[in-house]
Amino acid sequence: MRPRPVHEAGRTSTPLELLFDLVFVVAIGAAVDELADGVGQGQFWRSLASFAMVFFAIWWAWMNFSWFASAYDVDDGPYRLAVMTQIAGVLIIAAGVTRAFEDLDWTAGTLGYVVMRASAVAQWIRAGRGDRERRTTARRYAIGIATVQALWLARLALPRDLVWTGLSFALLAGLELAVPAWAEDRKQTAWQPHHVAERYSLFTLILLGELVAVAVAGVQVELDSTGLTPGLAGVSGASLVLLFALWWLYFLSPMAERLAARRDLAFPWGYGHVAIFAALAVLAAGLELALKISHRNHLHVGEVAVGCLVALPVLAFIACLWALRAWAERSLDGWPSLLATAVGLAGAPWLALTGLGAAGAVGGTAAVAVALTVAVVRAAARQGITGPGQEDMVESSDQQ
Repeated sequence: MRPRPVHEAGRTSTPLELLFDLVFVVAIGAAVDELADGVGQGQFWRSLASFAMVFFAIWWAWMNFSWFASAYDVDDGPYRLAVMTQIAGVLIIAAGVTRAFEDLDWTAGTLGYVVMRASAVAQWIRAGRGDRERRTTARRYAIGIATVQALWLARLALPRDLVWTGLSFALLAGLELAVPAWAEDRKQTAWQPHHVAERYSLFTLILLGELVAVAVAGVQVELDSTGLTPGLAGVSGASLVLLFALWWLYFLSPMAERLAARRDLAFPWGYGHVAIFAALAVLAAGLELALKISHRNHLHVGEVAVGCLVALPVLAFIACLWALRAWAERSLDGWPSLLATAVGLAGAPWLALTGLGAAGAVGGTAAVAVALTVAVVRAAARQGITGPGQEDMVESSDQQ
């Protein structure tokens, strides 16, 4: 297992990586459904805390696999078997999501997570044998990951209450985040920027696809029960517009070009995306509730609160995109637009009180997102960035 070239031409995601991504759809979908159900029953903070812990396990395992594969994917038999083991871990996590939300029982979720991470330890040990230049880095990864997994298993002995669960999770999650920084202190792994940017783009598409799945499922249920109503049509139409605006905003940025020019962006760019991913997942839960509350007012949550669960994730998504661009370009350009967007999104949930209900809140959020998208597209056009896929054109020209 030797490192792949940093500037390998034509590097794209493999079919095995795409299969790995596909399995995460199940886990993310289960977490989104449980978050929506919990908030709908009035258990906002408990559900949000449980969602944060489940989503961390999903995101962190996916991210570590993606960066490792970018550097060491040899695609032989042992490598494929190791990935299959990681896939099994994801499915175990998905199976334990309901227990984690309802009973704070993290047994299945922890076991699934440890299965994934134990496979990663084996991969790093193998990488250390094949990559002499980065042997210390690989060994540090293996030692750090194995140590934290032992602590995750020990955590199962703690009482099942929100305080103990939350505090222990925060401590161990912090240790997980510290392992890569410690491991790569001397020598960075040989990740390929265009490949990493594509992997993050594909995970973003998975989460955007979750918005589509929620909308389709919600519309189907409501059509079967009450038929098409103005509220349902309004939420569905606004959700589609919002989905497209967020997609446009994300894929307009030349991500691969920035990573290729500044490899020091690896940690802020890689870690910073957790806010983008989590925001899209929470938004999916918010849209699910918006569809439900349009017809069933017995939910233990108001329409303004549902609007906040739509508008605030959109604001987090946009703010994180702006922060990553500002970090990469060392520029604070565009902050007036960000401020105006924040003001607009703060007011959008209150449109639910105008008689439009959830459709008004979602529609107002979509309108603000569209306005920002138009402004960003115009600014990008002046800079020569014409639309999604710009990074692919940059890579093609570099190869020529």
